[in-house]
Amino acid sequence: MPEKISSIGGQALMEGVMMRGPTSMAMSVRDADGIIQTESDRLKPQRWYNKAPIIRGVVSFVSSLVIGISSITRSAKALGEEEELGKGAMTFAVILGVFIAVLLFMVLPEIIASLFDTLTNSVLLKSLVAGVIRILLFIAYLLLMSRIRDIKRTFMYHGAEHRTINCYESGMDLTVENVQKCSTRHARCGTTFLFIVMIVSIIIFAFVNWILDLIFGNALEGIVKHLVYIAVKIVILPLVAGLSYEVLKGVAKLPDNWFSKALRAPGLALQALTTAIPDDDMAEVAIRSFKTVMKMEEDPNRPISKFGNMEISDVRAYFRRELPNAEPVEADWILCEVLKVGRGQIALIGSISVYDMKHFKEIVARRKKGEPLDYITNKSYFYGYELYVDSNVLIPRMETEILVSEAIKAIGEKELYVLDLCTGSGCIARALADRTNAHIVASDISERALAVAARNLEGTDVVLKKSDLFNELEYCSFDIIISNPPYIPTAAIADLSPEVRSEPRLALDGGHDGLTYYKKIISVASNYLNSSGKLLLEIGYDQADSVKQLMYMFGFKDVNVISDLDGNDRVVIGKV
Repeated sequence: MPEKISSIGGQALMEGVMMRGPTSMAMSVRDADGIIQTESDRLKPQRWYNKAPIIRGVVSFVSSLVIGISSITRSAKALGEEEELGKGAMTFAVILGVFIAVLLFMVLPEIIASLFDTLTNSVLLKSLVAGVIRILLFIAYLLLMSRIRDIKRTFMYHGAEHRTINCYESGMDLTVENVQKCSTRHARCGTTFLFIVMIVSIIIFAFVNWILDLIFGNALEGIVKHLVYIAVKIVILPLVAGLSYEVLKGVAKLPDNWFSKALRAPGLALQALTTAIPDDDMAEVAIRSFKTVMKMEEDPNRPISKFGNMEISDVRAYFRRELPNAEPVEADWILCEVLKVGRGQIALIGSISVYDMKHFKEIVARRKKGEPLDYITNKSYFYGYELYVDSNVLIPRMETEILVSEAIKAIGEKELYVLDLCTGSGCIARALADRTNAHIVASDISERALAVAARNLEGTDVVLKKSDLFNELEYCSFDIIISNPPYIPTAAIADLSPEVRSEPRLALDGGHDGLTYYKKIISVASNYLNSSGKLLLEIGYDQADSVKQLMYMFGFKDVNVISDLDGNDRVVIGKV
């Protein structure tokens, strides 16, 4: 595959990866909910010192320290673990970090190396001893860090960062599968840079020791001499860093041959301590960060993003993880509720705010407890209508639309008198009122259900009645009686999903055989029907034969069974 040259570098974060290009940077972290949060920003334009040899190395080193610490604290805040550092605290953190590094990897090796002063007068040998001690301390430090659990995970993200960059530079598509095929080592790694710093420091410090010996001769002795020598070396550390940066850039650009591989080998070997094999989730995070920087570099007008703003794809992925058995489309309905938009508008929305995501999570948490989405949003859609629903009524089902369609056919253009028995939310009555010229009475035994139906039937001429089936409907007669009564056998209710069990038991329980209400309705319905009147009943998928027999038993004729879109028996129609 054709190789690409990438100007994008990176750094591992707490549960994430930072990628940095010439003009932009991005941080991606995976939060406790498994969602990838991404923040992007524009970098300050490069100036002359960003291009001047040696000087650019010093600037890059300092800049990397500042951006690195800032990125780590930002990622920690995104994970809810600590507050972001202010500018003053950031400056202090950078200075403290440099001070500790100088103390541990420069001053301490020099002090240890001074113990060998009586053994040799060779400046080069003394510098070599200090350099070896410095490298050994650095390796020991990395070994110690790699044993800390959180640091080990950071090293895994470091591996994901390298693999992602290697994948891109190898010309492969940035997929998790391709990234996981690539090496965790990279020639431009910061670990390699630090190793080069140590090698360069051996050479530079040996030269410095020689110059200082020429200048001071025997004028300085003991601790004073060592302090002066250490102070001078600290002053020239930027020169060491600048030269090391140039060496790193130069070695990285060399063609692959035995010579370049030999030069890279020590640094790459050292990366075995600072990188680890990432899992697929980590690779996905690194890819997100890299792709974000690529998009920022390609489009100077692309807006920056902040942690907490979730991409729609991540929101849907979160829903699938939390509710693996739910219909995926439900995630979109929750988004519609949270964002107050229609479903068709979701495709135009790239991300949602942290506030909206919080609301989304709250709804998902309620869904995990078995609460139906319709009750959470107080919305249900039936026959093209948006209806109000709550826990006092049965949630309208698509199957019931078959019942409504058959009723509309039976009514036609006539001004018939219709009874909607067990109206619940009033969904049947609402559809018939809008689509026919019928005079409709809707009844239910539950006052709370009737209150819900009243909201849904506002603006119609439907008359609401509280009645236990026909008990409070004496002296009434109708051309059509329509009903979706409770028809689930009592013993089967325990096996229903938590969502269905959340609905009113009064609207579900059809007695021991599921036929209790059919028997009550069919046995007296003819007393409330006019000549040639019709009774339309929704039924369970396995109740057609039983309900047909009941209708014939009580004098109904021309009994028909209508199937739903899935081919299940759904509606029984009989005529007096």
